Amino acid sequence: MTDQKIHKYEDTEIYKIRHSTAHIMAQAVMEMFPGEAKIAIGPPVENGYYYDFDLPRTLTPEDLKAIEKRMRQIIGGRFTLQKQVLTTEEAQELFSDQPYKLELIAGIVEGGFDEYGEPLDELPELSIYQHDSFIDLCRGPHVAHTGVINPSAIKLTSVAGAYWRGDENNPMLQRIYGTAWRTSQELEEYLEMIEEAKKRDHRKLGKQLEIFTFDEEVGPGLPLWLPRGGIMIEEIERLAKEKELKTGYERVRTPHISKEDLFKRSGHLPYYADSMYQPMELEGVRYYVKPMNCPFHHKIYASQARSYRDLPLRLAEYGACYRYEKSGELFGLMRVRSMQMNDAHIYCSEEQFESEFMAVIALYLDYFRIFEIDKYIMQFSTYSKEGLGKKYVDNEPLWQKTEKMVRQVMLNGNVPFEEAPGEAAFYGPKIDVQIWSAIGREFTLATNQVDFAQPGRFDLSFVNSNGENETPLCIHRAPLSVHERLIGFLIEHYAGNFPIWLSPEQVRIIPITDSHHEYVVNLEQRLKDAGIRAHADLGQDRMNAKIRGAQLMKVPYMLVIGDREVEGNIVSLRKRDGSRQNNLPVEEFITLTKEQIDNRSPQI
Repeated sequence: MTDQKIHKYEDTEIYKIRHSTAHIMAQAVMEMFPGEAKIAIGPPVENGYYYDFDLPRTLTPEDLKAIEKRMRQIIGGRFTLQKQVLTTEEAQELFSDQPYKLELIAGIVEGGFDEYGEPLDELPELSIYQHDSFIDLCRGPHVAHTGVINPSAIKLTSVAGAYWRGDENNPMLQRIYGTAWRTSQELEEYLEMIEEAKKRDHRKLGKQLEIFTFDEEVGPGLPLWLPRGGIMIEEIERLAKEKELKTGYERVRTPHISKEDLFKRSGHLPYYADSMYQPMELEGVRYYVKPMNCPFHHKIYASQARSYRDLPLRLAEYGACYRYEKSGELFGLMRVRSMQMNDAHIYCSEEQFESEFMAVIALYLDYFRIFEIDKYIMQFSTYSKEGLGKKYVDNEPLWQKTEKMVRQVMLNGNVPFEEAPGEAAFYGPKIDVQIWSAIGREFTLATNQVDFAQPGRFDLSFVNSNGENETPLCIHRAPLSVHERLIGFLIEHYAGNFPIWLSPEQVRIIPITDSHHEYVVNLEQRLKDAGIRAHADLGQDRMNAKIRGAQLMKVPYMLVIGDREVEGNIVSLRKRDGSRQNNLPVEEFITLTKEQIDNRSPQI
């Protein structure tokens, strides 16, 4: 059990190494294009850093090699990184020939926005860092001098296009990605992981396995699920519905649009407007497509009088939501504009809160077992005093009370967690669940949020045992995230080798010759009648080519049918992992396969 502050990435030594390496890279690029390069931002990110440039020509792989060589020379100079605080006028004069830096300065001092265009709780100082001849507008932190960085543990990895501040209406810049580590061994291990990740890339495998596609005429960030992807969605929904039925959830359905007034009342407008699609106006009334389900569920709760005997009330929905993510931030299934959300809202009294909250945590752990997720962190996100009335609902006593409740519940339940100050939802504290895939890639999957604000906004109440009206607490939970992100994660986690219950095609039946087609077609129907997803391959390819085709599609089971199998009502089983079993009676194969599917076994 842990009850500790999260060690923020920004406070670690590796963050400083990567941040300083980004500055060194920017110096090398500026020297390559003297007087022509325009620099934007260059932050550390997970496992590395990037820097955005406006350059007179497109960079080549040879350019990256030259930049990397110059970076090592700069590192060898052991230049001190010195900080200096400037006035607005001094900063504007220093960066007079750098338009992106001037825009950043204006955003900070005039609008209270950071380098990403996000509002700041308070105005920061304007500071620069200098090493050698390079000066950058920067808050830090950095290493003491460039010699701290290991020249054999740095690598420039790629170049990509990136809109300034992620907005397609802004100029397209060139983004150079790099990574930096403490030792060459750490770098080598990371590069090996990257190569494995490329093989598992959900965008590549999703196309190969015919799971989903995107189409420009439909629009960016709007995935089209192909039949195989549709099967996976159905299986995940079936899993969720089974679990929720057993734990007392009631399923509801809500519309895809609503009047503007609903989101004003919930508090999402105007604060969430940038992430919402523009409204449509009909008969003088403005409507929005919904970015979340919670206001609708609050209305369902309010549709009738409630008593303490009705609580807890658990409302669940696989609702389609739409959010206008910036084009530059869209990424396969991981960042989309249309999503199917595994959403539910639990309305309960304070006395019921602990058991309800822990039941959600137990549901997370059950899903982790099913999907073989061994590494995860429960991150307890709390408010910050500075953000009250800006980033968070301005009611500090309720924040303190609710956070104390959540913290105590986690401690009582012996659930490991770490605290992340300043990361709460605007209406209450939350638990964010970070998970790691089989190759060590980190994902944000699920959330469990406590809402003390919206029930009051919607005048929700129940009559308690004393006959008095009381406002319920609301727990927002989405343990399976959204279909899009979850399936993207599972593609990479399993490398497309899904457990049999989740595999779009579970069995492929392969005849040795055309004379076996009739038996194969009848066997296909027997399997389908037993609830097994089977496909008879009656194509013109030879048997070995059909087997290779099934392996490429990562089908768990292949049944090869020849004269002996027809005569004996048996099958020759080839598994995806390469193992074989001959002379297996058909009924025995059906029984064993159904058992694997029904138990959602991770093994084949």
